[in-house]
Amino acid sequence: MKKEVISDRQGISLMVLFIIGTSIIYASGIKAKQDMWIAIILSLIAAFPLAMMYVRLHSLFPGKTLFDICELCFGKFTGKIITVLYVWFIFHTGVSVILNLNVFITTVSLFNTPPIVPLTCILLLCAWSVKEGIEVLGRWSSLFVIVLVTFIISTALFLVPQIKINNILPILNNGMNPVLKGAFGTYAFPFTQIIVFTVAFSNFETKKSPFNIYYKSMLIGGFLILLISLMNIMVLGIDAASRVYYPSHASALRVDIGELIQRVEIIISAGFVIGAFVKGSIYLLATCKGISKLFDCRDYRFIVIPVALLMISLSNYTYYGIMDYFYWILELWTVYYALPFQMVAPVIIWIFAEIKHKRLITNSNVT
Repeated sequence: MKKEVISDRQGISLMVLFIIGTSIIYASGIKAKQDMWIAIILSLIAAFPLAMMYVRLHSLFPGKTLFDICELCFGKFTGKIITVLYVWFIFHTGVSVILNLNVFITTVSLFNTPPIVPLTCILLLCAWSVKEGIEVLGRWSSLFVIVLVTFIISTALFLVPQIKINNILPILNNGMNPVLKGAFGTYAFPFTQIIVFTVAFSNFETKKSPFNIYYKSMLIGGFLILLISLMNIMVLGIDAASRVYYPSHASALRVDIGELIQRVEIIISAGFVIGAFVKGSIYLLATCKGISKLFDCRDYRFIVIPVALLMISLSNYTYYGIMDYFYWILELWTVYYALPFQMVAPVIIWIFAEIKHKRLITNSNVT
């Protein structure tokens, strides 16, 4: 299989689109109410040590994915078990990401279209991009990240006349407990989700590339999420933002500048589609890499279409409706499902990786 090398620019573009992909349409940290901006900053600060661990894993074992590292550190049998668990988690989360986009499309625009139609189109497009490889997806992302950032900033500027600064006051009126709940929610979604890049990325241009990609992406993505959430709260108010499923779409509907600039919610919708497409593609890529690792296959591309079809099939039985979907994501997924895979297990893997690397160095010195 051809070695795929990701450049710094492509890596940053992919990760920024991934971070803000399905977050652009929501008000992150909404549980913190008007203090959500504090919650987002806290979650970003807390996510940096986790990003540092991922950078360290890439540095300890260059050219290796998370699944390779698990086998090196825990042995072939235990490593396979960990890989199976992670493959299921990544596969299931990928289904949720694509469903998120599909639910949005069928809710706000294609009301009478059977959900299977846009879902199939989205996943086949993701499958095509994954078969082309991470380099092609990275080049595509390096172009469209500029488009998406321009969309977000333009919408924020259009909404300046609608902003009410009092909507984020008073600060800490409800104490720190809601802030911590909001911070944890944003920490789990989307910041800790970047663990999937330890599978998607393996070869970089330079030794400093992992540091540049992870840290710059976190800063850019965190700033954009903060901007989006602040825009939603200051325009809609906490009560209105909490009542709607898609606050960013509701905020964009209020743009009305001299009857010349209206209906700019299409900008937010297009940005959401771009980001969710990249995020779904990364999850599909990581799933295929994991399955190929389990069966010792040299190339992951031959299973992309079957895995994409499995995602389509599973999506028909996963959730009963939009309320069921949001209850799972907002109330259950963060604490009971994502916590072990995105926060607990990475720390354990990193500790064992440090021990394994130290032993390898000691043995090489003795030899």
